[in-house]
Amino acid sequence: MTAGTTSGTAQRGWELMARFGYVINGVLHILIGVIALQIAFGGEKKNADQSGALSTISETPFGGFILWASVVAFVALGLWQLAVAFRKQPTSQGSSTKDRLEAGLRAVIYLALAVTVFSFAQGSGTSSSKQTTDATESLMSAPGGRFLVGLLGAAIVVGGVIYALKGLRKKFLEDLHSLPSGTAGVTVRRLGIFGYTAKGVALAIVGGLFVLAAVKADPDKAKGLDGALHTLRDQPAGVWLLAIVGIGFIAYGIYSFVRSKYGKL
Repeated sequence: MTAGTTSGTAQRGWELMARFGYVINGVLHILIGVIALQIAFGGEKKNADQSGALSTISETPFGGFILWASVVAFVALGLWQLAVAFRKQPTSQGSSTKDRLEAGLRAVIYLALAVTVFSFAQGSGTSSSKQTTDATESLMSAPGGRFLVGLLGAAIVVGGVIYALKGLRKKFLEDLHSLPSGTAGVTVRRLGIFGYTAKGVALAIVGGLFVLAAVKADPDKAKGLDGALHTLRDQPAGVWLLAIVGIGFIAYGIYSFVRSKYGKL
C-alpha cells in the first residue's frame, strides 16, 4: 500500500467520523426538542439542553458505547473544521477570512461538545445550567466582570439572530453540496428554515438572560438553554411558543441527519 493510498484511507476515515458527528448532533437536538415539548406540557424533569439529552442517551442499553463513539465523532468534526480554518487554499467551505473564522468557531463548538460528552461518558457529567451559573459567577467576580457577562450575552443574542436569519434566508443551503431530489429536497429546505429559526430564537433568549444577569448582578439569572426555554414557557402563550421551538429543534436535528450525507466538509 502506497503512502498516498494510506493517506487517502485515513482521510476518508476522518471524514466518516466527522459526518457521524453531524448524526450525533442531530440526535442531541431531537432529544432536546422532545424534552422541551414535555416541559411545555408539564411532563419532564430533565433539563432541556445538552446535559438532559446526554443523560437520556446514557440511560439506554448501549448508552456508554454511543457516548464514547460520540466523543470520537465530535473530536473528528472539530479537528476537521480546525483544518479548514487554517487552510489557505480553497475548500468546499470557501477560503475567505469570513469562511475560515466561521470554521474556527465551529471547531470550538464541536470540541467543546466533545469535552461535555466525555464527562458524561466517564459518568461525571453535570447540569449545563449549573455549569453556566458557576461560570457566570466566576466571570462576574473578575474586574469588569459584569461588563464581560453583558458583552457575552450580547454576542450570544447576535449569534441567535444570525442563526435565525440563516434559516429565513435559506443560507444553510450553502453548507450542502446538493439536495435530495423531488419532495425530499423540498422537505429538507423546510426543515432547515424552521430548525435554524427556532434555534436562533432559543439562543437569543439565552443571550438575553446573560444580559439580565449582568444588569442585575445576579449570576443565577444566566441558566443556559434550559433556563431560556423555561423562561419562554412562563410568558403569555408560552406553552405553545415553547412547543413550536421544541418542534423546531427536532426539525434541526432531522436536518443534521441530511447534512451528515450531503454537507460540505
